[in-house]
Amino acid sequence: MLSRLLIVLTTIVLCAIVNVSRAASERLTLDVWPAAAPGETATRGQEKLEEQKPGQREVKRLTNVSKPTLTFFRPPRERDTGTAVVICPGGGYNILAMDLEGEEVATWLNSVGVTGIVLKYRVPRKEGRPPHEAPLQDAQRAMSLVRSRASEWDIAPDRIGILGFSAGGHLSAATSTNFDQRHYDALDAVDQESCRPDFTVLIYPAYLLTESKLSPEIRVTKESPPTFFAHAYDDGIGPENSIAMFTALKQAGVPAELHVYASGGHGFGLRPSEHPASTWPNHCEEWMRSRGLLSLKPRGE
Repeated sequence: MLSRLLIVLTTIVLCAIVNVSRAASERLTLDVWPAAAPGETATRGQEKLEEQKPGQREVKRLTNVSKPTLTFFRPPRERDTGTAVVICPGGGYNILAMDLEGEEVATWLNSVGVTGIVLKYRVPRKEGRPPHEAPLQDAQRAMSLVRSRASEWDIAPDRIGILGFSAGGHLSAATSTNFDQRHYDALDAVDQESCRPDFTVLIYPAYLLTESKLSPEIRVTKESPPTFFAHAYDDGIGPENSIAMFTALKQAGVPAELHVYASGGHGFGLRPSEHPASTWPNHCEEWMRSRGLLSLKPRGE
């Protein structure tokens, strides 16, 4: 009896592994640009994962990205809401925390019926240029690319959001407030589609402030998308970043929700911990549900 049980359990585990491997192999990865990205005249070197330093949390840190891509994580068909989110990992515009603030987030979005699309944007920052310049081009193109093929991918074109962490939060905020100014010359029909996110999620965003004011590239207007913020009170970068943009959105009459948790520090992603900041995915899910983003939507609407 015991041997039979072991055989059954082993079979179940092997099936699960096969299914996970199959799902991973079936993930669609697309180049953001049809050729070289704007301004990329020389390679940054081969993409590489930085070595883990003693005392660092285990995070997949990718750098030397010169060829931006989008990788799609789809929810089960029966739970697919038609909503999609472009995910911008953080990393100070020098590296990308691809698992902590990318792949793991896409998996969570899948659990609530949302397609997660991880944007691998250009890093590290180039000397003499604004750190967000190339990444903003990548993010704007990514938003237009997803919207241009929404029908093909069974995505609702009016339910495409953006979500970012730390520097990726700054990138998401800049994308959400610069949709009227494309930061590169239009290339093709893709760029005729709007690059405005329909909603925005900013998790411990950095660099939103310059001398206690919103940075010039964060251009909040009444047309800015509804936004959800999550920050920890003890974040060394400062919850003032989220508070300042939240206040600007409120003054512009744009719906927004702000959570400042008692503790959690910076860079917590959505991994469980004893800190209240780790509960932000629950609150974000509630916010998305309240905005009708998690209801099953008939295709073709």
